[in-house]
Amino acid sequence: MEVKQKEWWQDGVRFQCQGSGKCCTSHGEFGFVFMTPEDRKRMAKALKMRTSDFTKKYCQKTGGIYHLIETVGKPDCMFLNGKSCTVYEGRPTQCRTWPFWPEVMNAKSWKKDVVEFCPGIGKGKIISGNEIEKILSEQKNSEKGFGK
Repeated sequence: MEVKQKEWWQDGVRFQCQGSGKCCTSHGEFGFVFMTPEDRKRMAKALKMRTSDFTKKYCQKTGGIYHLIETVGKPDCMFLNGKSCTVYEGRPTQCRTWPFWPEVMNAKSWKKDVVEFCPGIGKGKIISGNEIEKILSEQKNSEKGFGK
């Protein structure tokens, strides 16, 4: 029987959002804010619009996947005002699950892509390994809804 190696984050990670807005700015490969149908519905509701109108006005498709429109030369999310999200209650899953994304949860990526730029790492309460697993699962499940 193979024994699964314990993940580096299994004992928990100290994290509390500091409201810096840094995660709301395009960082190369992590640029697009991908949108599932549920994400588009939730954001439309927060903006008091129909989902179809929200999608037409604020989304585009790349490679068959909906994402928020990015303006060339403007790396900030269109819903970022200063350091605040103007649609916080309706924000997409991708924003809700930051910084616990599957693609950055190996120790090397975490240090390079998260710790070096996110001021919330090492602050606040400890997010337990079980909570992190739930967040990772939520993010993975949402990715199955891309392109719909």
